[in-house]
Amino acid sequence: MINAKLMQLVINASNDGIVIAEREGKDMPLIYVNPAFERMTGYTLDEILYQDCRFMQSGDRDQPGLMAIREALESGEPCREILRNYRKDGTHFWNELSLSTVYNPADKQTYVVGVQKDVTAQVKAQQRVAQLEAQLADLRAELEALKATSGSNKN
Repeated sequence: MINAKLMQLVINASNDGIVIAEREGKDMPLIYVNPAFERMTGYTLDEILYQDCRFMQSGDRDQPGLMAIREALESGEPCREILRNYRKDGTHFWNELSLSTVYNPADKQTYVVGVQKDVTAQVKAQQRVAQLEAQLADLRAELEALKATSGSNKN
């Protein structure tokens, strides 16, 4: 069995942000964040301790993934969604958030573990590919229209 000190070293060494929230009624205040979370977001543990993670959306709450996250939190089921979150300096980043619920029979509390990965580069690349595909489709349509026009002019 892994000891607590080694577990802490492993979590602190992770490149992904790791947070732990404790269920308190409908609220889920953060009780732990690792150094990678602090680097990713610009927030320190002291600044966000006992706050709900919703502050990370900075009012940008009309995101499809948020509904799936709410449902998963209510049901206790795991989920993985990509969200637009905001750093302390106000810049946004795309966050792949993986949530798992843990029940601790010793203290009768429910905790949620979140693993966060900055996927901004991947999302921007996907957006650029979609933009280029749309431009290509437009150019193909224009080419077809030109072919049709030049074909009708020959008659």
